[in-house]
Amino acid sequence: MENLQQKAAFLRSDFTKQLAMLDADAPRKWGVMSVQQMIEHMSDYVRIANGRAPMEIITPAENIERMQGFLASEKPMRENTPNPLLPDEPPPVRHATKEAAIAELQGEIDHFFEVFTTTPDKQLNNPFFGVLNYDLQVQLLYKHSTHHLRQFGIAV
Repeated sequence: MENLQQKAAFLRSDFTKQLAMLDADAPRKWGVMSVQQMIEHMSDYVRIANGRAPMEIITPAENIERMQGFLASEKPMRENTPNPLLPDEPPPVRHATKEAAIAELQGEIDHFFEVFTTTPDKQLNNPFFGVLNYDLQVQLLYKHSTHHLRQFGIAV
């Protein structure tokens, strides 16, 4: 699935459907997050991509081109990729159910597409990958979502 429109379609409607099929207690292949913690983590991450959670760029400027090169590639994210913005232990879940967490995530995804439909030239900071346009945001969200699906044994 290398086509940007296919990736956007996956994010818009298939990602949360895949998550809905996951058992809330599904075992992870790596990492420390539970299914619901991962879903809530993805909501937080989509909030960065849709502009609701503005972030400063923490990657040194001289590394941004290399980071964006990875982003533009079809290479998947590695298992256990460190994230210096996350605590060692995931925070407690903020929703009563996995379904409520998925509903929040879908709302953030819907908002992402509304933002870029309204302002297609918008560019937003990502703390790791620098200033990203729509295409790179979709690429990143797709990589990130499939990374976490693989974490719980779902191949995309």
